[in-house]
Amino acid sequence: MAPSADRLAPGLYLVATPIGTARDITLRALDILANAEVLAAEDTRTLRRLMDLHGVPVGDRQIVAYHDHNGPAARPRLLEALRAGKSVAYASEAGTPLVADPGYRLAQAAIEEGLPVTTAPGPSAVLAALSVSGLPSDRFLFAGFLPATRSARRSAIAELAGVPATLIFFESPKRVGEMLGDLRDGLGGVRKAAVCRELTKRFEEVRRGTLDDLVTDFADRPPKGEVVVLVDRDHAAPAAEDMEDALRDALVTMSVKDASAHVADMLGLPRRKVYQAALKLERET
Repeated sequence: MAPSADRLAPGLYLVATPIGTARDITLRALDILANAEVLAAEDTRTLRRLMDLHGVPVGDRQIVAYHDHNGPAARPRLLEALRAGKSVAYASEAGTPLVADPGYRLAQAAIEEGLPVTTAPGPSAVLAALSVSGLPSDRFLFAGFLPATRSARRSAIAELAGVPATLIFFESPKRVGEMLGDLRDGLGGVRKAAVCRELTKRFEEVRRGTLDDLVTDFADRPPKGEVVVLVDRDHAAPAAEDMEDALRDALVTMSVKDASAHVADMLGLPRRKVYQAALKLERET
C-alpha cells in the first residue's frame, strides 16, 4: 500500500490495532500508518509485522519503541516531533491505545502542551468480550488487571462488589483459576460471569455460567492465550436485615465459619461480607 498524496495534519494519532485477526484493522488506521512522519509502538516488532502483512512500507522511517520501561526517555523525542509540526502515529501492541497500555502518559503530555491528539478507533478486547459475553452492556466498568497478591486482590474485589454495572477484567491465564475463586468469595457464587479467550482468533472461546460454575471449570485447566473475565452486577442483593435474620437462625446450631458460609451460599452474598457480619452478631450476643 503506497502512501496517499494527502499529507497527514500535524498531531498525535492513537492507532488501534487488531487483538487477534490481522484483518480487523481499519482502512483509516492503515492510511495513518502509511503516511505518518513518525511511527511509535509499544512493540516495534508487532507493528512491523502488521504493516508487512498489509503491504504498508515502513520506508526510511524508524519505529520508535515506547513502553513502560523507556517512556521517560522516549517521550521527549516524540513530543519534540509534535512540537515541530510532524504527524506521529502511536500503535498499541494489540487493541485500543491507552486501555491497559503505556500510551496514556504520552497522550496526557501532548494534551497538556496543547498539541493535537486524535484517534483512529478500532479493535478493543473490552468491547469485543462485552459483546459476546451475554451480560448486560448498558453499563460496564473496565477494572483492568486485579492485583497479583491475594490479599490486595480481595480488597480490590470488595471495593467493586456494589458497583451497579458489568465488571470487566484482564487477567493472566496462569492466574484465572485463582482469580475466579476470589471473585466467587468476594461477589457471591451465583453471579453470572464469562471467561473469554483468544478473541477474534482461530481458537476463540467463551465460557459462560455462574462464578461457581466457572471456578469448577477452570480449577485444574488454566486457559491459554489472552483472557478477559466479565462479571454481572448484583441484580437482587438481599436487604441487610435478611442477612442478619438468616445468620441469627444459623448461629443457633452452627459455628461462625459454618453459619457465614451457609448464609452466603443461600443468599448469594460475598462470603467475606457475611463472615464479618457473623462475627459482629456473635460479639453482640
